[in-house]
Amino acid sequence: MDRKTGQHRKHHASAVQFGHSTVKKLGLPRFDWADPYHLLLTMPWPQFLALICIAYLFANVLFALAYVAGGDIIVNARPGSFADAFFFSTQTMATIGYGIMAPRTTYAHILTVIESLTGLLGLAIATGLMFARFSRPTARIIFSRAVVIRPFDGVPTLMFRIANQRHNRILEAQVRVNLLQDEQTVEGDTIRRFHELALVRSQTPVLALTWTVMHKIDAGSILSSATLEDLKKVEAEILVTLTGLDETFSQTVHARHSYLSHDIHWNKRFVDIIGPPVNGVRHIDYTRFHDVDPMT
Repeated sequence: MDRKTGQHRKHHASAVQFGHSTVKKLGLPRFDWADPYHLLLTMPWPQFLALICIAYLFANVLFALAYVAGGDIIVNARPGSFADAFFFSTQTMATIGYGIMAPRTTYAHILTVIESLTGLLGLAIATGLMFARFSRPTARIIFSRAVVIRPFDGVPTLMFRIANQRHNRILEAQVRVNLLQDEQTVEGDTIRRFHELALVRSQTPVLALTWTVMHKIDAGSILSSATLEDLKKVEAEILVTLTGLDETFSQTVHARHSYLSHDIHWNKRFVDIIGPPVNGVRHIDYTRFHDVDPMT
């Protein structure tokens, strides 16, 4: 209810993907036009290209109407012809200038100057946005589909695998793992709380092949007494974030992934995918990257 007008406002629900969960934000505008740069960078490519085309056509239609309103002001154009005015507008905005049609009056010359400036500014903005979208640093990281819990050096250990899909290296890679679950406070309120899981090794100087991330489930771990049913009951989710420096672009990249309780496999181990060296060359079989076997 709007306090000033006494009328109900129409709210849009925008969805945000948070791990495996989808959260809908109510009471916020679907498109934040006050932040157009972020909106144009984050919208999907089909929508972005469609918006560019619509803006281009809309601008040419406006200028074509302005040319038609001026009467017979374009040389070799049919008086009152919207089609001729539209095509003359596209030639002017793109600075093509075939030379067949040309401005006849001062009014037409003023319009062509304004349209030429509009076209230059529009081209600069579109080029900048395209470059910004293409040049955004991204990572191509594979996360194993499964998480295993198995003894390692005599201690139950939670494990999953990470690999770099690109043929380069990620320098100073760091990974953080958090357990997100429902908890009740003393007052009976239900909240979603993060618990960071301590890792055997949380960073590596070079990520080029694979990396098995491990969390020892000892007495100090929040998972020390947890069972699969316990994790399902609290809707547990394991959130993984990775950051590092892409050596090709010298820019920071990041990736994230999440696991639900049904992704956890007890007393299983990952299949070994690194073969013995042959003539000094090792082979990694990524086709079995996600495979797990029962413990023997």
